[in-house]
Amino acid sequence: MQLPRNHWYPAFTPRRLFRNLTNTHSWCTSKPVQQRAFRSPGAQRNSSIVAHPTSSSPNDVQPFVRGPFTILFCGRDLFSCAVFEQVYNAKDVWDSLHIVTNPDVRTGRRGSRLDISPLKTVGERLDVPVHIIPEDKVAFRKWLPPHPFTPHPESPDFQNASHLLITASFGRILPVSFLRLFPSTQRLNVHPSLLPEYRGPAPIQRALVAGERETGVCVIEMGEVSRKAGKLVDAGGVWAVERMDIPEGANFLHMQEVLAASGGKLLVKVLRDMLSGRARSGPQEAATSATAHAPLITARDSAIHFASQTAVVITRLERAIGHQRSLTVAAALPDGRGVAIAGLQAMPAELGRVTSSAASECPGTAYYSPKTRTLVVKCAEETWLSVERLQTQDRAMTEAREWWNGIKGMGWVTEVFRFK
Repeated sequence: MQLPRNHWYPAFTPRRLFRNLTNTHSWCTSKPVQQRAFRSPGAQRNSSIVAHPTSSSPNDVQPFVRGPFTILFCGRDLFSCAVFEQVYNAKDVWDSLHIVTNPDVRTGRRGSRLDISPLKTVGERLDVPVHIIPEDKVAFRKWLPPHPFTPHPESPDFQNASHLLITASFGRILPVSFLRLFPSTQRLNVHPSLLPEYRGPAPIQRALVAGERETGVCVIEMGEVSRKAGKLVDAGGVWAVERMDIPEGANFLHMQEVLAASGGKLLVKVLRDMLSGRARSGPQEAATSATAHAPLITARDSAIHFASQTAVVITRLERAIGHQRSLTVAAALPDGRGVAIAGLQAMPAELGRVTSSAASECPGTAYYSPKTRTLVVKCAEETWLSVERLQTQDRAMTEAREWWNGIKGMGWVTEVFRFK
């Protein structure tokens, strides 16, 4: 995205600057808090803004020099953790740090597993204050962050110029009351796509499913979201962008790691540019009907249909969402049970057509190949899929040969097997 070369997008207007320099609200003498913010050892406590002398030319705007930020960082997963640690290590950009993350959640059968936010674990390890949001989404709409970010009763509209909000894979849309605690230019989001492409909660997965060859990461301004008013998620102005290729065969975990590292470095650069007055942002390109979106991954995305999906499409699905959902052929067996498949590769047609009878069958026809030690399945458009591991519903995951022998013992196999 090309930004105007000679246009500067200031973080603060002169009027806001003057208000923050001269404000003497009683929030400065608020009561001590129970939990102290983590402060950078090398950061100065004075976070005031100092303006350079203005130029004689009205169009020659001089940058501001200011102290480090007081940062509220919202996130939850491994992407968030990698971005956060980049910020944590850049101790010149912050005076104090707070983390906001999701509560622990019971998952699995009968709540047998406790899922703990990885970012919570990182915060506790680094001795950074961690604040937990309500699990209920309705309750979260009324939730406000802790001191020092809470509004003062005597001046609820006051925005502290040193406060900065960052989100990275947080998984929640922040309510307007939350966002308005921060200056509009100091609400940043790290998003792993080349916006406006793949706005939404699953940009890495959707780009991999689509077979994209290029992706990237953006640092954008977080705006208020309102469908009625036409204010969309991930549609804020762009502070910085970095493009990168998607390697052949890359999966979600690899791309998450690469994009998080890139996004963290890009974010720190933006923060340093903000402190020195060099930061510039520009409007995001408008989305069109052809713009790709990134909706949440659901169980429907993991359903396999050999008749309509090619082997290449199915292997992309595994690389994109196999870390979070098993790819499943519903009601695959004669007794109605489903089968999950893993370890997938698209095979050349000449390797797939081992037997003439299998080659002439419809998609869903499968046989065991001793040569590859995999199950070979015919898919849409005369393509062939190699499957290393299979899991029958309510059974453990097994290698292809063991699974094949199991269904042969049930009398379901002649020369080939047909998935329903």
